[in-house]
Amino acid sequence: MSRSIKGDRYERLKQQLTGLLAKSPDEQARMATVVALLHHKMPRFFWTGFYELKQGKLVVKLYQGPVACMELKKDMGVCWAAINTGQPVVVPNVHDFPGHIVCDSRSQSEICIPYRNAAGEITAVLDIDSDVLGTFDETDQTQLGEILALIHGVPYTENFS
Repeated sequence: MSRSIKGDRYERLKQQLTGLLAKSPDEQARMATVVALLHHKMPRFFWTGFYELKQGKLVVKLYQGPVACMELKKDMGVCWAAINTGQPVVVPNVHDFPGHIVCDSRSQSEICIPYRNAAGEITAVLDIDSDVLGTFDETDQTQLGEILALIHGVPYTENFS
């Protein structure tokens, strides 16, 4: 999908999410709605969900797709890289990522975006896998960050520090 088409699709999703998320003050309900909409409206999103940071562990929370790893080994894989750096991580080929955690062998590319609560603390990571190499790029990174900000109404910023 071209960046232009992808960008347009994300813009429509953000408009739809703005209306949907206004219907509930519950953060978990809002996160679940984001996951469901992304998973079913974006082509090539094979697994879409959140891993929650709980007592120093990353534990699967809300997701759509095949069965997931329930807990991710500390400081391993793409999700932990996003948590540890506080930065989004885009991986065109998961087989080239050192320490990649294989939850499903069909996964080929991945993007992880740290989720910050309304207080600005990283409490989870949005993890999206594709069964196609090279699915994710800077457009996904920026647009998904803006979508995460809709969950609690804090404007998205490219400054992840």
